[in-house]
Amino acid sequence: MPAVYARTLYTGKPNEVLHDIYVVFEDKIINITKERPKCDILAEGIVTPAFIDAHCHIGMARSGEPSAEEETNEKMDSVNTLADAINAIYFDDRAFKESVEYGVLYSCVLPGSGNIIGGRGVVIRNFADNVEEAFIKHAGFKVALGFNPRRQLEWKGTRPSTRMGVMAILRRTLIKAKKEYALVQKGKKSIEEVDPNIEQLFPVIEGKEVLRVHVHKNDDILNLLKLRREFNLKIVIDHACDVNSEKVFQRIKEEGVPLVYGPVDAFPYKTELKNETWHNIRKLVRVKPLFGLMTDHPVVLQRNLFLQLRFFRRFGMSKSECISIITSANARILGINDTLGTIERGKLASIIVWNGDPFSLDSYPIMVIAEGKVVYKA
Repeated sequence: MPAVYARTLYTGKPNEVLHDIYVVFEDKIINITKERPKCDILAEGIVTPAFIDAHCHIGMARSGEPSAEEETNEKMDSVNTLADAINAIYFDDRAFKESVEYGVLYSCVLPGSGNIIGGRGVVIRNFADNVEEAFIKHAGFKVALGFNPRRQLEWKGTRPSTRMGVMAILRRTLIKAKKEYALVQKGKKSIEEVDPNIEQLFPVIEGKEVLRVHVHKNDDILNLLKLRREFNLKIVIDHACDVNSEKVFQRIKEEGVPLVYGPVDAFPYKTELKNETWHNIRKLVRVKPLFGLMTDHPVVLQRNLFLQLRFFRRFGMSKSECISIITSANARILGINDTLGTIERGKLASIIVWNGDPFSLDSYPIMVIAEGKVVYKA
């Protein structure tokens, strides 16, 4: 039963910082104490929880492979509810190793945004050897609004050419799922008679499974919130990079919809992002809906997840608040906060030990511990 010594411990909770303390663990955290425990002290330094990337494509778009070989989007149709990201992840992607070295131990991997419904997302362990060991849980269905799904006219299946076409296909799919679900509930149709693509959406209609929606622009977000109310959907907004209005962030907050923001350091390569700027983060920080942060790897390399926090720090968030964005907030949004996201008794011992202040450019992880095992040592 080893321990690490924290000169400063950021627990992952906003505004909670402890000093001169030991974290004792096995696979889970056993104790957090001021008294030196009678066990091996593996490392000492500044300690944070392991980081969580709440939206990426690691293992699907793979380092060192031609772009034609990436597997983020399935082109057979615009609605693919049976597609599953776990079936397109390869753990020989060397980006996993780099992520682990920088303390990013968990990922929500999603299909791309070329389809209206791209398939199911999955939360994985980056330090695993294969997909079987990596799997933690499914993370809802990837949905995309706006420019990306309407530009794929050369792909197979029914394809929209406008934003209203995107919404029309999505609404048609949800209406069909709602009607089929009602028929099954009333005993007028057996589950065996339902199209499997539609049956997959029954948990969405029941409000049990989330839609993780790629959306950038103010108006698309407001249309999405309207759709959410119409179908009583459980949603997470992903991206929102073009939002330059505090009113829209306020609407998101009022509706209690979580937001996975970013990626912050990406180039705005399309008209849909003409209002994207790091200055928009000031507005997000002022309003403070429930939000986490993504890399959208490989758009921003996952190893650089922490570096994006510099803007949130600049706009007034404390160091502990910033760290909470990529730990406890992301864990809460992904539904894994019962075991991850904070350093406290009973949580999994996934910990980063830094040689100095993580917000200093000359600091780096000297040890990364994943569920009680050392997976990296500088």
